Amino acid sequence: MTIFKSVDNSVTSGVGKAYSSRSVGPLRDLTVESVSALYVKYRDDLRAVRDQQRDFLLRRGKSMKAQLDDCEAEITYLLLREYRPETVVEIGTFYGWSTMWILSAIRDNGVGHLHSFDIVDKVVSNVPADLSVGRWTFTKGDVRERLGDIHTRTDYLFIDADHGARFGRWYVENVFSKVPAGTPTSVHDVFHGRRPKPMSEGSVLMKWLAKRGIPYFTPSAAKAPEVIEHLGRVKKELGLDVPIRDSSHNPMVFFTLI
Repeated sequence: MTIFKSVDNSVTSGVGKAYSSRSVGPLRDLTVESVSALYVKYRDDLRAVRDQQRDFLLRRGKSMKAQLDDCEAEITYLLLREYRPETVVEIGTFYGWSTMWILSAIRDNGVGHLHSFDIVDKVVSNVPADLSVGRWTFTKGDVRERLGDIHTRTDYLFIDADHGARFGRWYVENVFSKVPAGTPTSVHDVFHGRRPKPMSEGSVLMKWLAKRGIPYFTPSAAKAPEVIEHLGRVKKELGLDVPIRDSSHNPMVFFTLI
């Protein structure tokens, strides 16, 4: 399966010019080049959100446990900016790091609403009111018991919850069939290595995607180090390379449901 398309070496010279004319299609067509184009297109807004998130971490310290690394969070933000979804569903919030990135994209788009689900509610005290008010609905409880609360008109699906195989089987059978075909989807904690861990959510997901011939994009340093290296060059040239948090562990995958 193709994880990304190779790029010409010239892309690291004059990044804005190299990518300014590129367009981004569905997630099934996502490449390292199209992601780079999004970094160029939204660089000023992304810079502001990066500063916002960095300042938030400094203020909160250990009370905020950020799960997504910089690259995963940024790509999530960029895709949400580009696709402008009206309804976003987030399964798994933990302390709210991903929630804040999603809400920042909704805010900057000026349209959309996030529906989040988790069995714990630490996120409620972490997400600032200026991001959440009018844009966010949080439901506490086991999402497996709240399937009816997931919108059938979901425009973007984000999953970062229980990483066991049982939960993976549940959502590929129940959630994926509930939301519309063509829904952009991202799932965290898939590629901690070159292959998903045995008996894990990631293993279930990869088998499900392969069976249906659904391609995916990953910025995982373990699975696709070339992608991370390339995006690192792009970010450096755009002045977006100062880390928000010290992490290079990025096992998320992005794809489109069909």
